[in-house]
Amino acid sequence: MKSKFIICHYDEIGLKGKNRKFFEEKLRDNIRQNLKKIMSDKVEGFEYIKRISGRIIVKLTEDGEKKEEEISRALQNVFGIAYFAFAVSCGQKMNEIKKTALEILSEKKFKTFRISCQRSKKEFPLTSQEINEQVGAHIVERLNGKVKLENPNVDCFIEIVDSFTFLYLEKIRGAGGLPSGTSGKVIVLLSGGIDSPVSTYYILKRGATAIFLHFHSLPYTSPASLDKTKELATALNKFQLNSKLYLVPFIEIQKQIMTKAPAKMRVILYRRFMMRIAEKISKKEGALAIVTGESLGQVASQTMENMAAIEECVKIPILRPLIGFDKKEIIVKAEEIETYEISILPHEDCCSLFVPKHPETKAKIQEVIKAEKDLDIKKLVEEAVKTLAISE
Repeated sequence: MKSKFIICHYDEIGLKGKNRKFFEEKLRDNIRQNLKKIMSDKVEGFEYIKRISGRIIVKLTEDGEKKEEEISRALQNVFGIAYFAFAVSCGQKMNEIKKTALEILSEKKFKTFRISCQRSKKEFPLTSQEINEQVGAHIVERLNGKVKLENPNVDCFIEIVDSFTFLYLEKIRGAGGLPSGTSGKVIVLLSGGIDSPVSTYYILKRGATAIFLHFHSLPYTSPASLDKTKELATALNKFQLNSKLYLVPFIEIQKQIMTKAPAKMRVILYRRFMMRIAEKISKKEGALAIVTGESLGQVASQTMENMAAIEECVKIPILRPLIGFDKKEIIVKAEEIETYEISILPHEDCCSLFVPKHPETKAKIQEVIKAEKDLDIKKLVEEAVKTLAISE
């Protein structure tokens, strides 16, 4: 029997109180955009997508039913969905529910089963337990299956909600979190390494919209870093559909820092200029924060003292989703979201250019400001912003 509906359940959205409708509608819109993305222009995969009590339902067309695998992959990347299921629907009379349960279970080979009913429509004449018992007895009689409440071979789920009755055999885990686009815009510093894509994933999971910013040192470094960054941005698009990527030339700033500032301060000053440029772009984009892939203590620039010195130069908040992660945890997540293989491709990062042998690890802000005194900060920032490129 082919599925005709998709039932999308959420967790966190259900706690939003008076704002719940806003989050539900955003989730519905994101589901619609993701499903349209995998359908051709001439094929409509669904009749409608709408909110009902505590869930989003999608009624599939015949063409949509044929793309169950593609739809499943797409929905697993939609933030806000706790789990979803491909379901069939029937009327709300017990003989119809029993008949439909028998039909879908007849397609499975099993010795033990369980009926799990969720009755959101409280005026329905039977309780969830009574429905479980009656449908279970019908299956035992017709299929000789044995009811087992703990770890059965197959679980038949029944949802009675509004005017619908849905039945399905599998819950597919979603990405969780909040729907993309519900928490404002952020500027993400995307380096081409392992950490920043994972950091992006976690900030997207909290409902933010990411605008990517990449610094390069062409022609002193290979174009490979640009290619990798574009590929990473594309890979991350599956979590927010579309994104904008700013590509900022950084070599002139690095030259100035190399010739006019103490060697041990170079990386800190690089990062301070990056923050200033990111803040400038955030004002243009209406972004509310800068996001980095920093993890406390992972490299020299990521000590508590250095991070404090780096963020001192801007007023915009700097978010670090990976601050408490170790490298192994980050790699595991990178593999899971399919960015790891891209990130480990060889490339030259701009921050690795002109790096001193002994970088400062416990910077004092007074010394950092003193190290910048011979740099025309305003001019360097304006020139970098003026010469940037945008990839969409």
